[in-house]
Amino acid sequence: MLHTPILDPAEAYALWAPHYPAHAHNPVMQAEERAMLSLLPQDLSGRNVLDAGCGTGRYMRHAIQRGAARVSGVDLSRDMLARAAGELRGERRRVPMELMQGRLDALPLADAWADLTVCGLAVGHVEQLEPVLAELCRVTQPGGMVLCSDVHPIGHALGWLRDFKAEGRRYAVRHTAHLYSHWHAACAALGLEIGGVLEPMLDPADIPAGAHFDPAALEVPVALVFQLWRRP
Repeated sequence: MLHTPILDPAEAYALWAPHYPAHAHNPVMQAEERAMLSLLPQDLSGRNVLDAGCGTGRYMRHAIQRGAARVSGVDLSRDMLARAAGELRGERRRVPMELMQGRLDALPLADAWADLTVCGLAVGHVEQLEPVLAELCRVTQPGGMVLCSDVHPIGHALGWLRDFKAEGRRYAVRHTAHLYSHWHAACAALGLEIGGVLEPMLDPADIPAGAHFDPAALEVPVALVFQLWRRP
């Protein structure tokens, strides 16, 4: 079996960005997105929404479709931010929008800027969970929602990689598994209330015919989704 190089996120996304789809492009992301959208308020009129670890702006687009008044996206990768700028070009003409480079544990936003903060499949790129949740909490209004997802730690235990192909070679992005107990402890330390937890499973209908995948993926949750509230 060929070795798959595991790259740090900045290096990985510099390679991946030119070909990274702007939508949920695999069965795990599709399962994660259904769970996230089920917890995302249907009406975001008048709300400021932050997409932390925004990538190509997937959740920024959903927020705009649900009426957000202003959206901001932060990502570590300049290349992914450039993709987001291109993908959201049409929406920028009707909704105030800002895209900024920054780390999840050092967000370049003012305290309590967001009414709602979303972080989809990104916290595993940072080794320590609590500093990330502290920043997501800081930039969210008291009483506001923080909606987070990550690859389920079961996948990490089964040896799954967040892999991709670039320049004819397969690579993987470094990912740290954060267990439910880690989330619980960090939320307790930060005063974040856990409002809901979802563990979505794959939908067999999302798996392309002839796809090569671990059959165990149909028997275990593939994502961990948290609805958190910053206490007033």
